[in-house]
Amino acid sequence: MRRRDFLQKSGISGASLFYPGLVKAVGSTFANYQYGRELIAEVVVVGGGMGGCAAALAACNLGATVIMIEPTDWIGGQVSQQGVPPDEHQWIESVGGTTSYSRYRNLVREYYKKYYNLTESASKLDHLNPGNGAVSRLCHEPRVSLAVLESMLAPAISSGNLRLLLNTTPTSAVVDQDRIKSLECTKNDGEKVQINAKIFIDASEEGDLLPLSGTEYTIGSESQQVTGEPHAPQQADPANIQALTYCFAIDHMHGEEHIIERPRMYDFWQSHVPQLNPPWSGPILSLSYSYPRTLAPKTLPFIPCSVSEPAPSTKDLNLWLYRRIIDRANFVTGTYASDISIINWPQNDYMLGNITDVSQDERHKHIDQAKQLSLSLLYWLQTEAPRPDGGQGWKGLRLRKDVMGTDDGLAKYPYIRESRRIKAEYTILEQHLTLEARKKQVKDTGQQILAQPFSDSVGIGYYHLDLHPSTGGNNYIDTASVPFQIPLGALIPERMENLIPGCKNIGTTHISNGCYRLHPVEWSIGEAAGSLAAHSLQRNTSPRSIRNHEKELSAFQDLLVKQGVDLQWKF
Repeated sequence: MRRRDFLQKSGISGASLFYPGLVKAVGSTFANYQYGRELIAEVVVVGGGMGGCAAALAACNLGATVIMIEPTDWIGGQVSQQGVPPDEHQWIESVGGTTSYSRYRNLVREYYKKYYNLTESASKLDHLNPGNGAVSRLCHEPRVSLAVLESMLAPAISSGNLRLLLNTTPTSAVVDQDRIKSLECTKNDGEKVQINAKIFIDASEEGDLLPLSGTEYTIGSESQQVTGEPHAPQQADPANIQALTYCFAIDHMHGEEHIIERPRMYDFWQSHVPQLNPPWSGPILSLSYSYPRTLAPKTLPFIPCSVSEPAPSTKDLNLWLYRRIIDRANFVTGTYASDISIINWPQNDYMLGNITDVSQDERHKHIDQAKQLSLSLLYWLQTEAPRPDGGQGWKGLRLRKDVMGTDDGLAKYPYIRESRRIKAEYTILEQHLTLEARKKQVKDTGQQILAQPFSDSVGIGYYHLDLHPSTGGNNYIDTASVPFQIPLGALIPERMENLIPGCKNIGTTHISNGCYRLHPVEWSIGEAAGSLAAHSLQRNTSPRSIRNHEKELSAFQDLLVKQGVDLQWKF
């Protein structure tokens, strides 16, 4: 049966496939329609990370049919396949996250309370932090986030409104002028799938859909002449991208030996000193790094603990506790022989090249070298890291391959800090966000200083402006910022009519991206994108029209508020 015949028999006109206002009468039948290798939905979400999950959830909740594709076998992005516990702001328990993001966080805690052998005191904590890591109020295992996100999406999958295609990557797009018509995707087994939709949300980690569709985008650093940003370079550099990191998990089995095979590139990384400006403090395989705020050399202790070794009290942060995802003290004695910690440090930030907008051979080379850096860091910790007793190496450190779900023990996907970014109707700049700039722009009322206000706000967020060392040779850029809004204009491409960015590929700059790239903000961007897609279909209009017509914008913002999205900060 041809697609047009199917659509007519289903009560859907052929024209309605490519124009807003698609008939909803067929319900789940529409989402599940498949003829040969062709799939149809109203909305396609490319990427199953935090933004992608939020987008799919929001669109389905508003009645849209959705197909979400994900290149790995895990959804969750940063928090699962990349192994990065949530980086969040200090107000997250009460304000600064959407209702659905708060639900995700609550479900993570409930999962531990329901299925794990917590101590009585830990089980009674309203704000349980399973790992008690220093970076987050909710340091936890990647698999728990995976389970929670799958449970949140399960009703939409069961009803047929959502179809999830794992191990699937977009490889080409059919475009007619300013609209994407369809995507061709390739599964890991080589099977080709064509997906037709009305609206496409790019929530991929690297902005994959932008070059495939010919959507105008920026990558790397813009020039100061163009953006006026104090920290921007004099010359634009598309190859200047924040370092990526291959995270891994370890525990420490006191009295045992778990030293891995000497990594192939260990000799190289053992002597490698990052060539940055200002200079790095010394060899990358050490406990020293450039302190982000001052760029002065700083050394932190690394002291793993196990059943016979309690967590030490040190003047400076013990790196073992930095991204700890399991604190055995939260669990009944005997549940864990050791804490479990994620290693995502400056010392395994990969700065030697990019994997985006390069040849496949170049991409594979840098992925291999980044993995070798992380494995070399582990080997160094096991064999050479200084111990408080004057010895070298912690031979009991054990690579927890099961935590990441991979054969090599490294995350399924590199931690991507910076993506391609759409050229948007509105671009967020550094001077909209920093404390220094905003102090000059607003009167001192003694209240919390906020970022540049946006009348088209579709969400809020906060993270300090934090850029890791880059492939262009920059050291840290780290400066104080203030709570901000997410302007809808940053989600509207200059030209394309049915593509919406759904994560860190919105209209930011290389600099301002440092505030918008973390978990709760990515979720808020994704929720706004999914809501915008469904609302556009319901209103028989385009995302651009919603942003640029006062009544349409007001109606959309009202919808977001009803869903539990704050549009402005309320302290």
